[in-house]
This record gives sequence, C-alpha cells and structure tokens, in this order.
Amino acid sequence: MKFVSTRGGVPPTAFDAALVAGLAPDGGLYVPVDLPQVDLVTPRATLADTAHAVLAPYLADSALRAQLPALCDEAFAFDAPLRPLRGAGDHVLELFHGPTAAFKDYAARFLAGALGALRAPDAPDTTILVATSGDTGAAVAAAFHRRPGFRVVILYPDGKVSPLQAHGLECWGDNVRAFRVTGTFDDCQRLAKQALSDASLRAARPLGSANSISLGRLLPQAAYYAHAAARHHAATGRRLNVIVPTGNLGNACAALVARRMGAPLGDLHLACNANDTLTRFLAGADYAPQATRATLANAMDVGAPSNIERLRHWFDDDAALRAAVQATTIDDATIRDTIAAAPVRHGIVACPHTATALHVLDTRRAAGDTDDWAIVATAHAAKFESIVEPLVGHAIPLPDALAACLARPAESERLPVDDAVLRARLLA
Repeated sequence: MKFVSTRGGVPPTAFDAALVAGLAPDGGLYVPVDLPQVDLVTPRATLADTAHAVLAPYLADSALRAQLPALCDEAFAFDAPLRPLRGAGDHVLELFHGPTAAFKDYAARFLAGALGALRAPDAPDTTILVATSGDTGAAVAAAFHRRPGFRVVILYPDGKVSPLQAHGLECWGDNVRAFRVTGTFDDCQRLAKQALSDASLRAARPLGSANSISLGRLLPQAAYYAHAAARHHAATGRRLNVIVPTGNLGNACAALVARRMGAPLGDLHLACNANDTLTRFLAGADYAPQATRATLANAMDVGAPSNIERLRHWFDDDAALRAAVQATTIDDATIRDTIAAAPVRHGIVACPHTATALHVLDTRRAAGDTDDWAIVATAHAAKFESIVEPLVGHAIPLPDALAACLARPAESERLPVDDAVLRARLLA
C-alpha cells in the first residue's frame, strides 16, 4: 500500500519510507491512499492479534511484513480492558496499563520497534524529535530508551505539565534529553515541525518523528478501538460508541480509522478542554487555530491540532466531517466537579482528561441517550495527584511503572522558542 500527503505535494510513498520520514516533505501528514476493509467484527484472542489484523494491509509491501507479529506482540503486551461503569451501557476503555501509564505507550513501542527493525546496522544514529503536552514524551522516551542507533529529544512547555509528568519526561538519561521550552505546546510542535522540514539539518543529523503526525503512531492506535468494539459486539450484538478526550487529534483519528476499516464502532464524540478550536470548527465556524490556553487537562492543551489535516482529508468536505464527528468543550470547573463525583457516580477515579469524556457521557445520558458508550481513559489518575487527590479525598496509589520513574533522578535543559537555538542543539 502507498501513502500520500494531506497537502498533495508528494508522490505516493511506501510505508517504510513514510514511517522513517515522519512528516511529508511538503509539510503535510502521510495518510494511506485507501483505508482497507478488514474483518474487525470477529473477536480475536489478544490485543496483539487485533493489532496484527489492523496493520497487516498497510505493511503488505513493507520490509517489516514478516516481523509484524513480533512487533505487535512486543508493543501490545499489556491489555486495554473495556470495563463496565455504573450505569446501563456505560463503559470505560482503560489505556493506561503501559510503562508510562498513558495510551501513547502502545503506539510508541510499535514505532520504536519498527524503526529499529528498519535501521541498517551501520547507519548513523537517528534523533527522534518529539513535542509533548505531557504524555507523549514519556512514552517515546520509554520506548526508545537505550535502544541502539537512536537518540531522543523531548520538547515540552515549561511549567505547563504536572510535576509527575515532568519527572517522567526528565528521568531517563542515557540517549534521552529533555528540553523545557519557554512557551506553549504549540510552540514546541512548531519547533519540531520546522526542524523536521529542514532538509539541510536532516542531511547533517538524521531526524525522525514520534508525534501523532507519524504513521507509526496513528495506525497502531486503531487496534485497541477495534479490539474493544469486536468484543462488545460479540457480547451484546450492538455497536460501541466512543467518547475520546482529544488535543492533537491523533487518538481521535485512530478511532475513525478503526471504524472506516470495519470495526463495529458507532458514533464518535470528541471531548475537548477550553482549547476549543475543534469544537468551534465542528459547530460550523471556519477553522481558526488559536493561542493555547493552560487547563487542568494539560495533555489536551493544543490550539492548533495537527491531525485536523487528516480528518479533513478523509471527508469530501467540512459538512460531511461535521455530520460524522461531534465535539464538546469542557471547562476546568466542570472537570473538577466531574472528578469529584466520578467515584460515586461512575465507580472510578478519573484523571482530568478522562473527566472530560465522563462529562460528555453524563450530558448524553441526561438528554435521554440510551446507546452503549465507552469513555476513553487516556492516563492514570496518579499522574495528576495534585489535582485529583484533593477532589476525591484520598491518596491514589502509584502504578509500579510510575513509582520506578519517580525513583530515578531527573534532568532537563531550558530552551527558548527559537528555531536556530534548537538547530544548534540538535547538531551539537
């Protein structure tokens, strides 16, 4: 299968080349020429098996084809359980059981394994450049830590992630460097995109991407939606509708990919924080990126979501997109109220991002919706203990992986929002 750019300025490209490049040469995002139809209704034994079924058509001509089962076994070694909540038809898809307790662990591990398998033994080291609003950087660091042939450079907005998240970005050492950028996530993302599109820089220092702009992040994430939907359909005969907390839209695009490929998924509702670029657009306004606002759900603090290009590419026009996807904005006060009420109302302790999805679910139920819905829990609540614990009134036990992160020393460097400074650091 071939892949093209959302901006139309690149010839059809093979999977391996698109994966290594990350960003298309014209500045667009790679998308498959077609979204293939696969039997994703029949449940498979494991999440790794479902991932193989989802990814196989895209890698049909790849040098990785024979290694795909092993790559999936490694990346999807921990489950993504769909659990019932209190309330008929209410479910939570838990995506926080990986090494950094966030949904990005699955695809980051697949990407690291795939790039490692494609790397020639005598090739120069590749620097994986990643902008993060909180969780991506840690997942990428964990996936590439001490992996031969790779370095990782993390850009994150200084003071705009939780203390535990910051420690999780800074505690790796070895081949991982973390930079505290004196700006917003959008500044970090722009710096990364500029570096990745700098041909002379890439000639001097091979660069790769691990943000959701990468195919290696987008496509694997469709697996847990397909897996949950197939199991739910087999048990109930009904489609599973999903509410996805979203910022840069990568996880939301993955749900759409799973649905387009044949997974028994129903409606897709996006939960946004006060950064309402997407909500306003889907409500009928012109698409207009805005300055990022800091919120409690910091991993969603994105004012110019990159993956909007993929969403718009997959629909004939904006009207068709608006008819297929809904979005709701949730402010910080509502996030706090939802976190405080979640243990009694839903039977879970929710992180701020998961709380945005819970509020959408509450709103739909209050309006009389009786369909089956799953909210997506994108991160473990313990990563946001300073927000969550005062609201629920008790300490939240740390998962073992997060406890291990906190036990390691942390180190980072300050970086201005300056392309030339980043370029110099990458070349050093």
